[in-house]
Amino acid sequence: MKEKINSKFIFITGGVVSSLGKGIAAASIGLLLKSRGVKVINQKFDPYLNIDPGTMNPIQHGEVYVTEDGGETDLDLGHYERFTDVPVHRYNNTTAGKVYLAILDRERSGGYKGNTVQVIPHVTDEIQSRILEAARKTDADVIITEVGGTVGDIESLPFIEAIRQIKYTVGRDNCIFIHLGLLPYLKECGELKTKPMQHSVKELLGFGIQPDIIMCRSEKSLTRAIRQKLGLFCNVSQEAIIENLSAKSIYEVPLMLEKEGLGKVLCKVLALPETEPDLEDWKLMVHRYYHPDRDVHVALVGKYVELHDAYLSVVEALTAAGIFHNVRVKIDWVDSEKIVDMDSAEEILGKVAGIIVPGGFGDRGTNGMIFAAQYAREKKVPYFGICFGMQIAVVEFARNVLGLVDANSTELNPTTEHPVIDLMPDQQGVKLGGTLRLGMCRCLITEGTLAEKAYKVHDIQERHRNRYEFNNVYREQFENSKMRFSGRNPDRNLIEIVELSEHPWFVGIQFHAEFASRPNRPHPLFKDFVGAVMEMN
Repeated sequence: MKEKINSKFIFITGGVVSSLGKGIAAASIGLLLKSRGVKVINQKFDPYLNIDPGTMNPIQHGEVYVTEDGGETDLDLGHYERFTDVPVHRYNNTTAGKVYLAILDRERSGGYKGNTVQVIPHVTDEIQSRILEAARKTDADVIITEVGGTVGDIESLPFIEAIRQIKYTVGRDNCIFIHLGLLPYLKECGELKTKPMQHSVKELLGFGIQPDIIMCRSEKSLTRAIRQKLGLFCNVSQEAIIENLSAKSIYEVPLMLEKEGLGKVLCKVLALPETEPDLEDWKLMVHRYYHPDRDVHVALVGKYVELHDAYLSVVEALTAAGIFHNVRVKIDWVDSEKIVDMDSAEEILGKVAGIIVPGGFGDRGTNGMIFAAQYAREKKVPYFGICFGMQIAVVEFARNVLGLVDANSTELNPTTEHPVIDLMPDQQGVKLGGTLRLGMCRCLITEGTLAEKAYKVHDIQERHRNRYEFNNVYREQFENSKMRFSGRNPDRNLIEIVELSEHPWFVGIQFHAEFASRPNRPHPLFKDFVGAVMEMN
């Protein structure tokens, strides 16, 4: 029986190999439709059994993207927001873990009335319910759902079956399937090979899903003969075979896909009005990205630098600020464990015009971060500390300026004599996983500060993901020094922003400003940080 749903649905699956860029494709589709006046929302379904990525190792999974309502989600949701500028929510990222947890909780409470609980229909029904939740809770015309993993993976099978079934729930005319796969180029014979894609589509057909659009990741342009072959063997019209070439910037991808005709095809198969897209602002942003006046160098000092995706939103926020100032921000990736004293700090950081210390957990590499903060303070190098980076700046200042030699965070040393950063009372004894201070929190900005200059307002909200905070016991000592508190949470009297007077630009924030930055609208603090870096360069 069909459920009365007004939204239309796009389902994106991947084949051949993983890491082909389904997230960028999904975000680009959102932008192309939104540019035509269509209301969209993106969501992602991941087949792993973790409840969410909140407790996963950043080196394995990449960053945890935090939504406004406090969801700890996959990094692709960051791409969705940056491309479409449409806020996503915690329910826009579902994992197999969430699905099975909900089912098992329901079973334990007698919700299935003694019936045998099975993958079909119970797991697939739960997945469908979560797909439709975005339609029920928003006024989106089109729901774009990316299915993680690769077709044929064992863990993905319930999700593939669920999206096969859903066409009977919402109506076949109200949903389309897009399959993204690789067309490898063999240099030895100078050919693109279609066989892997054919087999991937065949696998999908075996699960009862006929793709409406095929997106081909490749290094070389598709010839007419290749399009004809794919169309013939995959039961897809040639206009619905979309070339998805590698781009120098992810922000060029939607423009390339629009040039390929994807926007028109989407409107046709979804029976949407074929209006012209308004992409002028996006084109201007991409043009500025490709034509900077000069380069500026910033050191990103962190503990997960071997996987750059662990700091993805920070990188994109720096890029956006660079685009605004018409410069290219070049990041020097610095493993904080390599900074062991002030001499090594000078050697490693001496060639950069700015230092950024992003978020993180645990004590590994923290001494190097403290030396980096000290170097930035003493050498008057612009410093931007985000979450953990702010706490590091506070610890360094307490030790080397206030004379609190043993000052530390209780996360790093539970027995420190001077816990200038401490666990919040309501976090005592709380287990990990979805229990941090998460999502949007209010912050009042102090007049006459760098924060006020950046925001130009005095009452803001920003996204959080932290458990430890500045310890107000030490507040008076800091206020009588050259460290100024320029942002405060009025609801819980928590310090949100610190600054240094008599320094060109030294700011630490307890929140994650990077999540609110957009490529064509940089976050004010990132914009001003890069502006300060430019003055040093």
